[in-house]
Amino acid sequence: MTNLMVIIQARMTSTRLPGKVLMPLCSTSVLEVMIERLKPLNEHIIVATTNDGSERPILELCNKLNIKSYQGDTEDVLGRYFEAAKKFGANDDTTIVRLTSDCPLIDVQLCQKVIEKHQAGDFDMVNLGPHSGYPRGLDCCAFSFALLANTHRLASHPADREHVTLGMAKFNDMSVFTYSAQQDLSHFRLTLDEPDDYTAITEIYAAFNQNLDFSYQELIQLLEHRQDILKINQHVNQKTI
Repeated sequence: MTNLMVIIQARMTSTRLPGKVLMPLCSTSVLEVMIERLKPLNEHIIVATTNDGSERPILELCNKLNIKSYQGDTEDVLGRYFEAAKKFGANDDTTIVRLTSDCPLIDVQLCQKVIEKHQAGDFDMVNLGPHSGYPRGLDCCAFSFALLANTHRLASHPADREHVTLGMAKFNDMSVFTYSAQQDLSHFRLTLDEPDDYTAITEIYAAFNQNLDFSYQELIQLLEHRQDILKINQHVNQKTI
């Protein structure tokens, strides 16, 4: 895979669970586990963090792991993506992958599938997420830098600036391909927003004996047999836009 940037947005100032991306997990931290799960893509990763003064621990982790980083506006995440990609030399045809740092169960093979589909050139955007039946916490979206740049230039609504891809269809004629899970697993909550999410995620890794190398299929098999884990955070409501 070439001409690719995998940008992970990360901040320390989450309103519901401050500092969540560096909470301990598997003897390291949530963000480090996520980066390790994405190891085949590590040379393409950029962690796009904030410039509000809270980001030093994230920058220190990136330096330790030899992962590229960028500091940008805390609220203008769209601008942060654009500036991070531009800083590291993106051109119009560069595939940009959007990931969020609260997904320590991200699956690299699913991400690679999204990237390969986008780089085949038939679609402007390729995505995978809970609206297609996948559990929340495995979300992955790929689009071109040209699409990102035009959206950055034209978007003004705060929600469009905060959520990166939300306003893209407003300013661009675009074709979209969405991978289907072929079943509805959207009630499997694998993202980290509240303390009970953290408890559930730590229980999942405990069930895998703190091993980071397991597939999406193995993860789903575990959850289907461990309904007790699913119940830990089933009451948590996803933050609305």
